Amino acid sequence: MSSPLAGIEVAAPTSPEYDAILSPAALGFIAALHRTFNTRRLALLAQRHATEAHLQAGWQPDFDRATAHIRADTDWQVAPAPPDMQKRWVEITGPTDRKMVINALNSGATHFMADFEDSNVPIWDNLVQGQINLYDAIRRQVDFTSAEGKAYTLSDTPAVLMVRPRGWHLDEAHVLVDGEITSGALFDFGLY
Repeated sequence: MSSPLAGIEVAAPTSPEYDAILSPAALGFIAALHRTFNTRRLALLAQRHATEAHLQAGWQPDFDRATAHIRADTDWQVAPAPPDMQKRWVEITGPTDRKMVINALNSGATHFMADFEDSNVPIWDNLVQGQINLYDAIRRQVDFTSAEGKAYTLSDTPAVLMVRPRGWHLDEAHVLVDGEITSGALFDFGLY
């Protein structure tokens, strides 16, 4: 029986602090996601470039004919949002650094979207440390003490935590599965 780490390479510095996040089970899950979805992801990215070329040539998109029956069914409805997502009155978005995660969850906003793409500098340490911060936050173990000695902890009523992984088009070059660079989106999703 092969190891869950067969074919997985982490081509970046690691530290003992990263062990819980980059566990064999987590890396095995990322490998399974990669092996299941990467071929389709790459095909969709190629299709995206072809569609862009068609749009530039004047092609106009239309509704997919294969889904016409859904649009024709007047009884069809999307499922209701979960209770904690129904009152998204104030939502804050920000990076995943430890102090920001605590402050955003304590901000009084109803929701905090931890952003691994636009709000985050996508260097290896930021990405892994961001996952550690979210891991600690959902377990209510996140805290931070500034250089000046100010302590930050979660309030009793934090915002609902949502996570925005990197887009499909962005890679995580530090993790290879079977010699292929993994998707940043699948890496972010898989670790969270």
